[in-house]
Amino acid sequence: MSIDPAGAIDRPATAAPRPASWAFMLGHPARWLALGFGSGLSPVAPGTVGTLWAWAVFVMLAPWLGDGDWAGVLALGLLLGWWACTRCAQHMGVADPGAVVWDEIVAFWAVLWLLMPAGLAAQAVAFGLFRFFDAVKPGPVGWADRAFKLRPGEAIGWRQGFGILLDDLVAALCTLLVIALWRLLAGQSP
Repeated sequence: MSIDPAGAIDRPATAAPRPASWAFMLGHPARWLALGFGSGLSPVAPGTVGTLWAWAVFVMLAPWLGDGDWAGVLALGLLLGWWACTRCAQHMGVADPGAVVWDEIVAFWAVLWLLMPAGLAAQAVAFGLFRFFDAVKPGPVGWADRAFKLRPGEAIGWRQGFGILLDDLVAALCTLLVIALWRLLAGQSP
C-alpha cells in the first residue's frame, strides 16, 4: 500500500475491503468521526441510525448553541468530515462505505438548523424526507451520488471523499425545498 502525492491510498486491486468494526473504528481518529462515533456500525440501516444519532445530538446541543455556533459546527464538520470520510474510505478500501455516516450526520444537522424552531412532528417529517431522499436518491440526489464515483484505475482519494458528503447535502437541500414548498402551499411562513 502506498500514498500518492494527492493523498490517495493505493490499495492492491486484490485486497479485500476491510469491514467496519469497533476495533477498526478505534484504530484512527478519522474513523471515529466518519463512522459517527459508532452509529455507522449498526448492522441494519446504518444511515438511518446515523441520522437518528444526529437528531439526538442536535436536540441535546441546541439549548447551548446559537445560529452562529451551528454555522461554525457545520463548516468545521464539513471540512473535518471530508478528511475523515476520505481517510476511512481509503482504510476500508471502499469508495463509499455504508458504515460511513458522518455525511448523514452533518447534512441532517443542516436541515434541523434551518428548520428550527419546529415541533417534534415537523422534525419527524424532516427526518422521513431526508431518509427518503438519501436512500432512494431521486433526481439531483442520484446525480450527486454518481458524480464523484470511483473511475476505473483510480485510487480512492479526495474526490470520492467529497462525493460521500455531496449526495447527502443535496438530499438535505431537497428536504428543505419540499418543506418550504409545503409551507408555502399551506399558507405558512417559510
